[in-house]
Amino acid sequence: MVGSDSVIGRSVPRADARRLVAGRGRYVDDIELPRMVHLAFVRSPHAHALIDEIDTREAVAMPGVIRVITGADVAEICPSWQGTADHLPGLRSPPQRPLAVDRAAWQGEAVAAVAAVTRAEAEDAAEAVTVNWTPLPAVADLGSALDGGTPPAHPEFDGNLAFEQTFRSGDVETAFADAATVIERSISFGRHTGVTLEPRGVIADFNPSNRSLTVYVAHQAPWQQQDVFSRLFDLDEHDVRIITPDIGGAFGLKLQVYGDEVATVAVSMLLGRPVKFVADRLEAFVSDGHSREVLVMARIGVSADGRIRGLSLDVLGTVGAYSSYRRIGIADGAMTARYAGAPYDIGDYDARLRIAFQNKPPSGVYRGVGQPIACAVTEQMIDLAAQACGLDPIEIRRRNYVPTDGFPRSTPGGAPMTPLSLHACLDRLVEIMDYDALRADQARRRAAGVRHGVGIATFVEFSAAGPGTYGPAGARLTTQDGCTVRLEPSGKVRCVTSVTDQGQGTWTGIAQIVADRLGVEVADVRVVAGDTAVTPYGGGAWASRGLTIGGEAAWKAGQALRENILALAGAILQTDPGRLTLGGGAVRNVDGSENDDGVDGQPRISLAELGEICHFRQDTLPPGTQPELAVTRHYVPEGPPNTVANGMVGASVEVDIETGFVSIDSLWMVDDCGRVVNPLLVDEQLRGAVIQGIGGALLEHCLYDGEGQLLNGTLADYLVPMAVEMPDIFVAHVETPVTETALGAKGVGEAGTVGAPGALLLAVNDALAPLGAHVDCLPITPESVLTALAAARAGNPS
Repeated sequence: MVGSDSVIGRSVPRADARRLVAGRGRYVDDIELPRMVHLAFVRSPHAHALIDEIDTREAVAMPGVIRVITGADVAEICPSWQGTADHLPGLRSPPQRPLAVDRAAWQGEAVAAVAAVTRAEAEDAAEAVTVNWTPLPAVADLGSALDGGTPPAHPEFDGNLAFEQTFRSGDVETAFADAATVIERSISFGRHTGVTLEPRGVIADFNPSNRSLTVYVAHQAPWQQQDVFSRLFDLDEHDVRIITPDIGGAFGLKLQVYGDEVATVAVSMLLGRPVKFVADRLEAFVSDGHSREVLVMARIGVSADGRIRGLSLDVLGTVGAYSSYRRIGIADGAMTARYAGAPYDIGDYDARLRIAFQNKPPSGVYRGVGQPIACAVTEQMIDLAAQACGLDPIEIRRRNYVPTDGFPRSTPGGAPMTPLSLHACLDRLVEIMDYDALRADQARRRAAGVRHGVGIATFVEFSAAGPGTYGPAGARLTTQDGCTVRLEPSGKVRCVTSVTDQGQGTWTGIAQIVADRLGVEVADVRVVAGDTAVTPYGGGAWASRGLTIGGEAAWKAGQALRENILALAGAILQTDPGRLTLGGGAVRNVDGSENDDGVDGQPRISLAELGEICHFRQDTLPPGTQPELAVTRHYVPEGPPNTVANGMVGASVEVDIETGFVSIDSLWMVDDCGRVVNPLLVDEQLRGAVIQGIGGALLEHCLYDGEGQLLNGTLADYLVPMAVEMPDIFVAHVETPVTETALGAKGVGEAGTVGAPGALLLAVNDALAPLGAHVDCLPITPESVLTALAAARAGNPS
């Protein structure tokens, strides 16, 4: 349904890029409201401790202080909540409050707040609040969290098991018994967090005269927050307005419900005036959602010719101190168990999933949500199987991919999958890597003493969550999106979407879709979003759903307005609407339909003239004509609960065996995200996601000691990828449009983050293979490389 002359498929720069680069962005911290006060939090210095007493007397007397608020104050107007869900029976999580009342469960949990005229005055007063603590034993190490001798992270529970589930298909033990080779590995993944350019921020403005609440917040899902605040504070939903201004990155971190943000709303209600809280970088490290801390024991059985007979996983994940509200903190572990082995024809599979409590910040969702772990584990086991069978990594994948005609089907863990283009993506990756030449060059470099490695990882990206994702009684999370499209009297178009944008360029893609349907320039479509008082109801930005769901809603709205415009033009021109089309900002004759009304393909009436007539000169319209120049449409996915994209990442690295440092030569990526709406934005999304994957693979790690104290909570110690360290990233596409939608798009935002860590892990181990060394952890640090080399020299490879 997309023509060859369509704007869909063209590289169009982001519409807001010039504004943002010029410093004209409007973020939460840029907003100033009359009578607004600032909030600073008193946070626990202990990972686990009883709150014996909070002495606020000195703080209350300090300059600029309006009020000091404790957990008991907030508890009077806001109930506790639990991060559990009906669709996950057995998941347990104790009640959680905006401010801890009796006990702090992680270092950084807020226990009191100071409202003051300025942020500096609030911070000074917060330091003057005295809290008497009784430290309690802390659960820090995930590996021992479920041991019988480990004290509970929550005294009211009999242990630290938060959730347990098994996944099984076929008979994996028989498959292992029949296999020629069975390989077993333990792989660990370190905890890290999303370091967004803009920290979390919120301004709450409660109006006690009519009990209405306006919240400006850096959040990905404004309608979710409307529902949360209305329920927690017993307000009617229509009296809660959520506004999301410009957002400087999110990556899932700004999708959760945070206690300090709820507390900010509570303080506004207590004071009856606007209250602002913006996290600084130091408190962000101990209060933002964390992710990726997972331990996996994996076994794979293969036949002598390299056919996979069975795959088994034992997955231990964490929710941190609490299961995250509305987003359920088991996601990293659960996605690992559910999506491992997804690209491969595996009939015999089992996985045990256990989720533990720790006295660390609650685990949340972060770009890829467990899929990078599932990919890295699967691909590592595939490479080990290839080595055991004497096969090239490319060949063993060809032999084991799900066949092209093998869809629809489910992952070994039971997640439904739509058709994938596995073989086509592998062929394209081999081509752009020049794989044979790369291997030949590797042999030459190795002969010269260079420890060079090549790794390839196949990934699937489960995107655009639909209604079935959370089960019939799941969390209150909408999976629809909506779009209103309106023709203005100027002939330009206003598009109001429920989809938010944190830097992806989604709004530009939506503008392209609407422009295509209405035959106007992309620059003539103005997109409005991020305000629940204005936008249609929708899910916002998560799970790579912006264009897959929000774009489909925009297509439907644009198509409906197109039909309205043509019907109105037909009435005005006394012409059959079927002989008219839109293009160049005008109503035109359809090519090939030359008649007495005009010349083939020529414009008949401009959209500006039609808008002028329909908005202001209805008296000139034929009798019975009702001008409808604004339409709203929603889209809810049907069929499988996810739209599944797929692709490949290839990596070329060098490892310095003296220092343990890994340097990346090049990265290659092939992605199939269905129809590519904007190649420029898609390619940069893929590169950005790959860079975050590099961070998780080589650099980023929240390091805690045995007492649950974060050791590297600054950007001087917590390493993130820098521009000067980035390799060339080559991107190519296989385009397989979804047949069930008009647009045909799949998700793309998380693909690089899903595939890159696995490719880098495999490349490093390929480089170390001649030395008999093997790294089984991410991030791959110099220390882990040197440890693997030392183990190999001692005759005890990891």
